[in-house]
Amino acid sequence: MSINMKSKLMLLLAFSGLLYKPVAIQAQQNLQFSQYVFNMLSVNPAYAGYKEELFANAIYRKQWVNFPGGPQTGGVSVDGALNASRDNRVGLGLQVMYDKLGPQDATSIYGMYSYRIPLNEDGDKRLCLGVGAGVTQYAIDGNALVYNDDNDPTIPMGRASTWVPDARFGIYYFTSKFYVGASVMDLFSLYTDASRYYWKGYQYKTIRKTQHLYVNAGMMFDLSESIKFKPSILVKEDFKGPTNVDLTALFFIADRLWVGGSYRTGVKIWSKPALDKNLEQLDAASALVQFNITNQFRLGYAYDLTVSKMSSFQSGSHEISIGFLFPGKKARVISPRYF
Repeated sequence: MSINMKSKLMLLLAFSGLLYKPVAIQAQQNLQFSQYVFNMLSVNPAYAGYKEELFANAIYRKQWVNFPGGPQTGGVSVDGALNASRDNRVGLGLQVMYDKLGPQDATSIYGMYSYRIPLNEDGDKRLCLGVGAGVTQYAIDGNALVYNDDNDPTIPMGRASTWVPDARFGIYYFTSKFYVGASVMDLFSLYTDASRYYWKGYQYKTIRKTQHLYVNAGMMFDLSESIKFKPSILVKEDFKGPTNVDLTALFFIADRLWVGGSYRTGVKIWSKPALDKNLEQLDAASALVQFNITNQFRLGYAYDLTVSKMSSFQSGSHEISIGFLFPGKKARVISPRYF
């Protein structure tokens, strides 16, 4: 094996989390899409049913293009308000996600339930409480690894995988022009270990997930009859690594086109003993666009430009999404849904 190939393999293994002995690193950040602002079901189960009509969304992200073993993530979701419930108080959602990073991949499926308490007669001001439950299959593919010696006993043959249950909880408050929410993800991570695989007496340990706290908020401003402005913020905390902060600014033009950008960075809000003091805080800047082709059909795209030291090793990240809002059989007057 050449030195260059060894370097790539070691870098790939470092990012995939394929470790043969326990180490101090015990957590990794959850999946996050740049276009979460158009469908927040992935960061808060209480969001289920927000658009009221049945809404289906598909998204695919290719991260760190040209980087060996770079992450690839895809998912589909569907959610809506249950018409049979009084005042559309019950929201239901389903989400399926797939994430691949080098030889490691994870497939998850979650069901969501939200109880949406109306706070005014129009029903466009609500306090929502949501829960989600599901399972994730974590797997490592030994065939994806490159090794020097044939029949190396430390490399698994084929796939090793395990299924792990998990849950999430969220609260979400919105009006026609403002929202704020908070959620806790991976509630069972302290009590389940999805990271241990055994093969011929060897233990393989991926980077363990840990509980995450999400807090986000946003507001819509009318700049003119045809242009609206929506700033938003998302704070993601895992209590071990750097606190991630997303700042997003979007313009909504002629009730048809969303265009704007976001900036993602890591900050140190409080003392964390395991966090390197010299850790670089810069992460990525994103360009976002979503076009409402019709009142029901939406197409979105995001390009992330990495601004950290990894920028010289890859050529950015691409993300595309498709959404479709299924009109209900009964005509209902629903205030515009900007979030």
